Amino acid sequence: MAGFAPPVSHGGRTASPDAAERMATAFARVLRGLGLSVPIGCVLTFAQALGAVGVNQRDRVYWAARSTLVRRPEDLALFDRAFAVFWEDKRGDTSPAAEPETQHITIVMDSDDADSDDAGSLAAPPDNDPTIHLRFSAIEMLRHKDFGAYSDDELHLAHQLMSSLRFAGPPRQSLRLAASKRQRHRPDLRRTVRASLRSGGEPVRRYYREPGERMRRMVLLLDVSGSMEPYARALLRFVQAAVAGRQRVEAFALGTRLTRVTKELSSRDPDKALSQASHRVSDWSGGTRLGECLRRFNDEWGVRGMARGAIVVVLSDGWDRGDPQLLAEQMQRLQRITHNLIWVNPLKVTPGYAPLARGMAAALPYVDHFVEGHSLAAMEELAQVISGTTARAAHA
Repeated sequence: MAGFAPPVSHGGRTASPDAAERMATAFARVLRGLGLSVPIGCVLTFAQALGAVGVNQRDRVYWAARSTLVRRPEDLALFDRAFAVFWEDKRGDTSPAAEPETQHITIVMDSDDADSDDAGSLAAPPDNDPTIHLRFSAIEMLRHKDFGAYSDDELHLAHQLMSSLRFAGPPRQSLRLAASKRQRHRPDLRRTVRASLRSGGEPVRRYYREPGERMRRMVLLLDVSGSMEPYARALLRFVQAAVAGRQRVEAFALGTRLTRVTKELSSRDPDKALSQASHRVSDWSGGTRLGECLRRFNDEWGVRGMARGAIVVVLSDGWDRGDPQLLAEQMQRLQRITHNLIWVNPLKVTPGYAPLARGMAAALPYVDHFVEGHSLAAMEELAQVISGTTARAAHA
């Protein structure tokens, strides 16, 4: 087996858990750059394995990487050579004369992180060797990190990343008319007559109008109950970024009662907005009565016009202390009037997850899209679902 050697330590250093995650991501990028197929699921599995076995024992790292990242037997030789360069600074002992088609692999790694020394060793590249330049940072791992494990600093950085997301659904037809170049629409008499004055009263050029487009309203309903505590603080930042970043967004908090927080979250200062919203919501980390909250929303805002033709996003784990039949009735009412009804559940990513909670099971038949909500990557997927660029999500 090419590149296999007795167990050696990784430069005598012990990498931190964050550095181990970065090393897993960087090595997966190396393999992709060499043409190997390495899905993101395999990378996450390797990162978990690396955290379990450590990075000091070469044979443990090798077999953890090989068992999770190599999918085809024909990729073993290239994987072994890449592993030797990345983890051991070895260029291989294969003679160019014996294998003229074999290419040496040189890896040059750049990082914007102070712990970049833990992410692999640098090999001095000869002029005739291919070089793979890698640039990575904590942001890459932060995208897939669970919101429940975020620190305060990571929450602040995540809010900045959320602010760059664009939540824009498909437009709706407006009652206002706009200029049109297509003749099958209604004539624009005022503009046509005005233009005819330049040609002696002859309508040489005719103008037309057609219904314009306007942005759809988006309504965000965030569950702030005790079961959502690990995720509510991060998702509240997501809601604030959506409210402050575009027009026609309404935000509500769901707990033992329904609380409208659109005004509090509309401030451009995120810290001020989150502080105002926290004071506004009196039942934070309390119980959950989703059915009663949705009934009040439908009666006072939704059915009256706020949710008609809108994109409604419910961010909740589905745990409910109320009557599941009431929740099912209100979800059915809401689905009838919305353009798109999306349920975001942070627990959906859990292996073997099934919607067994009474509230989730009652609401799911009336949901158009059922997506994850545990990380920044999940929020990016949510943005695609809202924009209509992804296929209809499965209900289970």
